[in-house]
Amino acid sequence: MLVLSLGATARADDLDDKKQEIEQQIDGLQTDLEFLDADIQETAAKLQEYQSQLPAAQQALADAEGRVQTASNEVAALAGRVAAAEQTRDDLNRQLEEDEAKIAETREMIGQIATSAYKRGGVSTDLSLILGAGEGGDLANGLDLAGQALRSQNAALTDLTQRAATERNAEARLAAVEQEIKELKAEADAALVREQQARDAAAAQKREVDSLISKAAALSEELEAKKPQIQEQIQAHQAEHEQVVADIAERQERLRREAEEARRKAEAEAKRKAEEARQAAERARARADAAAKEEAERKQREAEAARKAADEAGGGAPSSSSGGGGQSSGGGSSSASTSSWGLQSPAPAGAYITSGFGWRPTPAGTIDYGGAGGYMHAGLDWGVGGACGRPVYAAADGEVWFSGWGGSSGNKVTLNHGVVRGNALATNYHHLASQAVSEGQNVSRGQVIGYVGTTGNSTGCHLHFETILNGKAVNPMGLL
Repeated sequence: MLVLSLGATARADDLDDKKQEIEQQIDGLQTDLEFLDADIQETAAKLQEYQSQLPAAQQALADAEGRVQTASNEVAALAGRVAAAEQTRDDLNRQLEEDEAKIAETREMIGQIATSAYKRGGVSTDLSLILGAGEGGDLANGLDLAGQALRSQNAALTDLTQRAATERNAEARLAAVEQEIKELKAEADAALVREQQARDAAAAQKREVDSLISKAAALSEELEAKKPQIQEQIQAHQAEHEQVVADIAERQERLRREAEEARRKAEAEAKRKAEEARQAAERARARADAAAKEEAERKQREAEAARKAADEAGGGAPSSSSGGGGQSSGGGSSSASTSSWGLQSPAPAGAYITSGFGWRPTPAGTIDYGGAGGYMHAGLDWGVGGACGRPVYAAADGEVWFSGWGGSSGNKVTLNHGVVRGNALATNYHHLASQAVSEGQNVSRGQVIGYVGTTGNSTGCHLHFETILNGKAVNPMGLL
């Protein structure tokens, strides 16, 4: 039996893992290559597809070449066995022919010796020469020599007969060997056919690999040619984003200054009112003290007058009077608590984060368009399974600062949430299919402000969400 061991199971598992990894990379193009326009996105996806086929094609080629080598080894081994079997058959046939000839010759010699001894009373001259007898031998010697000759030839005949019997037994083995030769030849022919088929398959796989490599190389060259264009897009997007953030930062700084000024004014007003209240209280206390003093003096004068009148009348009992004063007390306190950021997820139910905040490396197998190994992702991406049109919610109460077309950000909304924990907070919502609010409008947390889309530099329906704190994009996960 011919067995071709390929070890295919382990390699198949490796290929499945590689396929899954590359499919994930292809899916990642929907968010990782945000800066590409439609034709370059399609080209990059094709490049990924071809690259995903290369490992399997190369592995198939290696397997085919392995099968060719295995079949070649088997053919070589079978050829050796066929040659050995044929040699055995030829040796048996040759030995049988030789032994049969010797048996016939020995029998002829015995017959000649016997005939000669019978007719002449000895051996003939030619037989004497053969047997080594001299020409001058007598009859007795001749008969004795004939007897020796017959015994010798009979012994030789016995040996030859035994050998012939052995060789006749070998004839049965010879038939089996010949049958084995036929089977081996059939297997060798089948192995040769398989070898040819393996070679054909290997050649086809090689052509396919060459074609894929050629296509991948052509696509790589095409993308490399477009790299400057894409770098310009990336730079433009980054400049645009920086400008947007700078504008928000300016408004937030103004907002903070206004809030600080309002706080200072409020503190000054509160201080002024407190001072006015203190002064009013002082004046009230002074008036009260003056009134009390005047009342005491009046009562004292009245008592003195009464005493004098009593003295003049010649009698009277002294009288006394007592007076009391009152007191007032008051107090107040105020306290302010620091609220939480108060943000909720802006994504619709069932959405899932597809890309986080921070440095985003260039996907494996794709061109580093920016030339820096990746780029900064300034927010969170939520995927919605490709379902554009899902609602997007306000993360917190606020005022609509911007609602319209944001260039590479597509349709976008910017909300101002005022000063929270002493920090100016705003949120951005990018790539919307459409907006549901307008500039200057006040919105409440959880209110629908737009719908998930794929406008601007986006390759799939998703929501890009940013949090701008004091003019800088920060990780939304730290505020949600």
